[in-house]
Amino acid sequence: MNPQAVVTVYISAASDLMAEREALARMIAALPVSLAWRILQTPITEADRLELELLQAADLCFLVMGSDIRAPVGLEWLMLRRAGRPVHAYLKRGILRTPAGQVFINDTKVEWRPFSDAADLSRQIQRVLVEHLIRHAAYHALTPEEIAQLEALPKSDTSPEQTVRGEEAGHSAVILSPERFEPSQGVIVGKS
Repeated sequence: MNPQAVVTVYISAASDLMAEREALARMIAALPVSLAWRILQTPITEADRLELELLQAADLCFLVMGSDIRAPVGLEWLMLRRAGRPVHAYLKRGILRTPAGQVFINDTKVEWRPFSDAADLSRQIQRVLVEHLIRHAAYHALTPEEIAQLEALPKSDTSPEQTVRGEEAGHSAVILSPERFEPSQGVIVGKS
């Protein structure tokens, strides 16, 4: 059992999917577990740092494709492939794709799971996260209550309004649970 374990999730998605990136980060933060999360996402600007070491060591990696393959998503994909890491790939339906985007989709040789919008993508990825957490419940020292709440999630229907609210969650972040982690710096933000 490892109560200090951090669950690292890497979301490889270009800037044309900001609504989806934000929805995923918020969904992860709202999961009913008192775990620390490290949510890493594809850098948006050149000033943002690409975390290739953390990409290769992430517990779960998600590749989300919109209309185009934009840097550095291609590099992230290449690094994951070289490392032999499993990737959960999602493809947005109902949009036009650039020729480069279409070539990337055809050449990746992965099973693309279609999604329609940010809420649909969040529901699908939530199921993957829940399965991962339950499978590793002992390692993360999940309580029976947390496991029961996780098991109930796929059966509930999260409304789009709950999933996509808020801004600025489409960037990398660290989320610490005050139940398990006492920060040495910073401020604990409580429920209002």
